[in-house]
Amino acid sequence: MSHNTSRHASAFGLEAHGFGNLRKVHWNLAPSTLYEHAIARGEGRLAKDGALVVLTGQHTGRSPGDKFIVRDSGTEDSVWWDNNKALSPSDAQTLFEDMMAYSEGRELYTRDLYAGADLGHRLPVRVITEYAWHSLFVNQLLIRPISEELSGFIPEFTIIDLAGFAADPARHGTRSSTVIALDFANRRVLIGGTSYAGEMKKSVFTILNFLLPLKQVLPMHCSANVGDDGKSAIFFGLSGTGKTTLSADSSRTLIGDDEHGWSENGIFNFEGGCYAKVIRLSPEAEPEIYATTQRFGTVLENVVCDPETGILDLDDERHTENTRAAYPIHFIPHASDTGRAPQPSNVIMLTADAFGVLPPIAKLSPSQAMYHFLSGFTAKVAGTEKGLGKDPEPTFSTCFGAPFMPRHPSVYGNLLRDLIDRHDADCWLVNTGWTGGPVGAGGKRMPIKVTRALLAAALNGSLASSEWRLDPIFGFRIPVDVVGVDRAILNPRDTWIDKAAYDAQAKKLAGMFRDNFKMYLPFVDERVLKNAAFIANAA
Repeated sequence: MSHNTSRHASAFGLEAHGFGNLRKVHWNLAPSTLYEHAIARGEGRLAKDGALVVLTGQHTGRSPGDKFIVRDSGTEDSVWWDNNKALSPSDAQTLFEDMMAYSEGRELYTRDLYAGADLGHRLPVRVITEYAWHSLFVNQLLIRPISEELSGFIPEFTIIDLAGFAADPARHGTRSSTVIALDFANRRVLIGGTSYAGEMKKSVFTILNFLLPLKQVLPMHCSANVGDDGKSAIFFGLSGTGKTTLSADSSRTLIGDDEHGWSENGIFNFEGGCYAKVIRLSPEAEPEIYATTQRFGTVLENVVCDPETGILDLDDERHTENTRAAYPIHFIPHASDTGRAPQPSNVIMLTADAFGVLPPIAKLSPSQAMYHFLSGFTAKVAGTEKGLGKDPEPTFSTCFGAPFMPRHPSVYGNLLRDLIDRHDADCWLVNTGWTGGPVGAGGKRMPIKVTRALLAAALNGSLASSEWRLDPIFGFRIPVDVVGVDRAILNPRDTWIDKAAYDAQAKKLAGMFRDNFKMYLPFVDERVLKNAAFIANAA
């Protein structure tokens, strides 16, 4: 077969996955050894303070147009095909055979890891890569087994990432030379034509999003933390809403910053690491994440590094805005050493409303929480992206993670509603966006100290005793008075000089919610339909 290196080789070898005639297989190498391999092979370079700096080439982010799920008898009726691209079983088999042929005579790196910190629901995953730095990346991001578990490790899913392999659209049914193909029947993911390591991480998330609902476990794109009182909280939110920043509270223990499950045992991190954006990272604003860029074991993607001094320039975007740091979660102080926490007492949905309509905090019923979970609303700010006009543009990404949802959103929404009901969790909508008007037209960004004060009151339970008023447009409850917070900012209409303009803007946003939610109406119960009708009638 091939020569194996490392004392952590598995008895369940790569021939079981279809590989043959490999030159060498490196099993579960230590990070320091992977550093040596990556540098010797020209895959990366050492930064001044110890991080490994790599470039990912033409792909500096995910390639969603090149991601497929194999459409077969097992996925035909269970995958949300309106949101996922299909690959035929015959094309997937040809792709697999051609990737096996490509691998012959090559040196590969194998990593045995777990996805999921809940011991009753964790998934043994084997990741086979062409690059040494990819093996280091996935080691830092997923959950690392103890050495005693490695010799008898048998994976339940395998990711094969051969970055140098180019798919052929005419032969493999792909869109381009890049491919990410999830094959649930054969329990494998095939990745080729891209060096961007985030495809491996998000493939694991997609796998769990497909498998866990069958066990009545909710997979979530969220951060999570827990207080000294044992009360945990989850934070849903799209990019730019503050999901990572607000969950990284030094007074609470961080469970994880991105992907979690909610099971009968509580909440649990899918990962053993973090994958943080670092463009223009400030040691003053984000000291904990900044510190990870200056230590051994962190993988820095597409960060500019001086070739002579090894000094990093985190402000330089010449390669991409999407510069990233991958590091084990224990690099962050106050991080959980188990990745697990009790049933959540609070469910927080973060939105950056650039229309200036939503309040800084609102109390949601379980059915309202399902409505906003299925909506997944935030807004893009005009002028920050090519093609955007002068007005904010709404973004509705269902379940706060549409690209990674293989099943219909109602599957996840119903699970969330049932879990909230069962565990009596309090639900909140938190606007970290604009107040006093829309962005660029009198609005100002919601002060972070206001958001933190309101979250603290929600998490410690003191907000529950507030006086409330009903929002006439969206139907949720808004606190009238909160200790330490200016009363005027709590009611968004009061922050606008032109009240009629606010009313018009609020109805406009409600109309956007109404139009987006039409696709979910056949899949929700009467309670959610009532909430949807309330907003639709107000539009």
